[in-house]
Amino acid sequence: MNILQNIDAAFFYFLNHTLANPVTDRLMPFITERENWFIFYVLIWLYLVIKGGRKGQVAAILILIVILIADQFSNNVLKFYFQRTRPCHILSDVNLLINCSESFSFPSNHAVNNFAAAYLFSNFYPDMKKFLYTGAGIMALSRVMCGVHYPFDIFAGALIGMFFATLVLAVWNILNRKFNILKSPEKNLS
Repeated sequence: MNILQNIDAAFFYFLNHTLANPVTDRLMPFITERENWFIFYVLIWLYLVIKGGRKGQVAAILILIVILIADQFSNNVLKFYFQRTRPCHILSDVNLLINCSESFSFPSNHAVNNFAAAYLFSNFYPDMKKFLYTGAGIMALSRVMCGVHYPFDIFAGALIGMFFATLVLAVWNILNRKFNILKSPEKNLS
């Protein structure tokens, strides 16, 4: 386990120190704060509900379900099981750009939620896949560059988020086949 921790710490320092510069030191704290994106998320969600048609409404409901499940499981089960201390509390010379939370580090809920959303929405809107994953990746990277997560925290968070989105989509596909909620020629979303 020490080998993995050493690799994670080395990768952390590469991202947090070597790639740090005045631009990222100003930009990453903005990107990482959920409050900066709340209005944007609400507007996108309302657009899906009001203008997105049946597909948008289904996607809007499913994103609420997947984020609720993934976020709560990650925050209330996994973090307490692993109890990994954040790098800003134990590593020396961290380029800390935001407050260092007292909560546990593994996995990153930012990565869980953003990759769950990217996976779910890319199944409904495949043309947006690159944009969605790029956004999720930048958000996740911001956590390391701000000094509050290890790279493995965000990598695991991305996998966990996509796992929960896959589960929600699997249940959705069963319900859609049974009740034909999104009728043909809509793509079967899996």
